[in-house]
Amino acid sequence: MTQVTKFWPILTGTHHYEKTLSTRGVGKGTFIDAPILAYLIETKNGRILFDVGCDYKKISQPEQKTHFYENESFPFGPPEMDAEQQLPNKLEKLGLTPLEVDMVFCSHLHFDHAGGLCDFCHAEVHVHQAEMQAAKEPADDAYFLEDFSMPLNWRLQTGEYDLVSGVRAIETPGHTAGHMSMLIELPKGAPILLAGDAADLTENLEKEIAPGLCWQDREDLAIESIRKLKRLGQRKNAQVWPNHDMEFFKQHDVFPGFYE
Repeated sequence: MTQVTKFWPILTGTHHYEKTLSTRGVGKGTFIDAPILAYLIETKNGRILFDVGCDYKKISQPEQKTHFYENESFPFGPPEMDAEQQLPNKLEKLGLTPLEVDMVFCSHLHFDHAGGLCDFCHAEVHVHQAEMQAAKEPADDAYFLEDFSMPLNWRLQTGEYDLVSGVRAIETPGHTAGHMSMLIELPKGAPILLAGDAADLTENLEKEIAPGLCWQDREDLAIESIRKLKRLGQRKNAQVWPNHDMEFFKQHDVFPGFYE
């Protein structure tokens, strides 16, 4: 029996970039607006955040923005994020504070998924052990060491596991070394399988296209994770949600409403 009671997809910002960053080898010269998302899961045993978006300070403060985003070593350009989109402000609209989030589950540690950890220093933070190792190297330019080098209540994980009944961590490496997706069993509707960046767009799923950025160029690993998600989705009769697809998000944006 699932312990999940409510589920919210939350828009925390937008990133404008060439489509090839989402679809490997496809879309050169085409630019897309990608939502930067977090997902709040309320359960009978506490609240879980899947990803936490960007660090607002690194975007809003000119010196930090230049240091992190506007330089030759960072090829993706700065995302857009206003004050209202900060997760603490989004939670406030739900009558919550960051202290009422018990666990943060990071699909991976790229800047647009782990930057907001600074707002949740009290919570348990789950991430795959292989992800932490790759992030500290760092394995690619999308890791900002400052995002996850602060003292946090880390719970490094290996393998697949249930966070609570009805919320399961799924290993989907390829985009990064220790990327994780999540299967959420709702009390009423069909299960939702959050792909994370294993599949940015619906196109990644339908055409089995790897993300543009793959750990150690392991396109094969990324495609196998996409196929794994599709198989799991069919077996569980779950909706597989891509993570940076603006049209898909707009069709499923119910905030401050929720899924149940």
